[in-house]
Amino acid sequence: MLQVLKSSWALLLGILLLMIGNGLQGTLLGVRGNLEGFSTVTMSIVMSAYFLGFLGGSRMAPLMIRRVGHVRVFAALASLISAVLILYPAIAHPAAWALGRVVIGFCFSGVYVTAESWLNHSASNETRGQALSLYMIVQMAGVVTAQGLFVLGDPSGYILFIISSVLVSVSFAPILLSISPTPAFDTTKPMSLRELYHLSPLSCVGMFMLGGVFSAQFGMASVYGALAGFTLGQISMFVSAMTIGALLWQFPIGWFSDRMDRRVLIIVISAIGGVAAVLGFLFQNQFTLLLSASFIVGGMANPLYALLIAYTNDFLEHDDMAAAAGGLVFINGLGAITGPLITGWLMGLVGPGGFFLFLAGLLVSLALYGAYRTTQRAAPAVEDTGSYSPVLPTASPVAVELAQEVFIDTALEEESNNSAQD
Repeated sequence: MLQVLKSSWALLLGILLLMIGNGLQGTLLGVRGNLEGFSTVTMSIVMSAYFLGFLGGSRMAPLMIRRVGHVRVFAALASLISAVLILYPAIAHPAAWALGRVVIGFCFSGVYVTAESWLNHSASNETRGQALSLYMIVQMAGVVTAQGLFVLGDPSGYILFIISSVLVSVSFAPILLSISPTPAFDTTKPMSLRELYHLSPLSCVGMFMLGGVFSAQFGMASVYGALAGFTLGQISMFVSAMTIGALLWQFPIGWFSDRMDRRVLIIVISAIGGVAAVLGFLFQNQFTLLLSASFIVGGMANPLYALLIAYTNDFLEHDDMAAAAGGLVFINGLGAITGPLITGWLMGLVGPGGFFLFLAGLLVSLALYGAYRTTQRAAPAVEDTGSYSPVLPTASPVAVELAQEVFIDTALEEESNNSAQD
């Protein structure tokens, strides 16, 4: 771990600042939209626009990097992000915000692709797994830190938007001034969605549903808190609870994933998350219980992302794993676009509780579909499955491919050890 920090500290510091800026603007917009009198449906469109831009950016960023290089892409996207963050409070109109969110999502996606390709380049085969784990921890730490900064300013003013803009701008200094060489860039072309669905229907359906769950959490949690009448401190705690749960549950769930039928684990944690969301819907006036529900939902839902990728890998040859992961990321992105839209519609229909109702519906549906899939084919033997590699829904396709490389390296090492023992 120390070796990874020594070689990648500048990059990880830059990513930390990026995540603080992005996490802050996401929560801030949800609260500011309520203060501006925007309806839940309007805010759902604004929040959904980020994921539309993010999906587009993940497809176009590799082309831009190949054409003009990492440094120019970094600089161009950084300037756009900072400009949009400053314009949010200056042009408080839903159409302007939605357009800004598309731009922000596109730019952050491109930034993540660039940063993660650098991370992959700086890691060796021996340290790649450690680099991925450290990257995930830095991501989560940035989002949680952002919620702490959120309570230090007035969301009706300009200062928090300025802080977010400054953080994003400063984040590029340690990355661009680092002595690390610019890496060669290449990504794997995803396999067709038809072929991917044939290989693993559960993973495809699960990834689409999970996209809706994640985007609702990331985009609408602060909107929910504002409509429910939470204080700024309570909104910060509510959003942080989901993120902390996502980090803390990754490794225990990964441990179970390597020792049991992954479909059973998918069913169990989806059901637990669904029940927690139902409790959040039923007990909306008890803040402590809502915090617990937020922690459990975040802790159950986010590890599902890596778990579904690992389950897909159980049916693939090593050469096909990166291509399959690219397809799953795209399916997840499609689901993410719809998440805030449906959540906003439900919140407008039944009140703030529609937020938890949407999460419950998707997680319970995933558990039921997983149970159905267990009747359609036998699970692979546990000893024939590969190791779980932690990766979060906030990652770009580059980080997912990095996780796949860790998965393959671990599998090859296990095969080599087994052959040596025989």
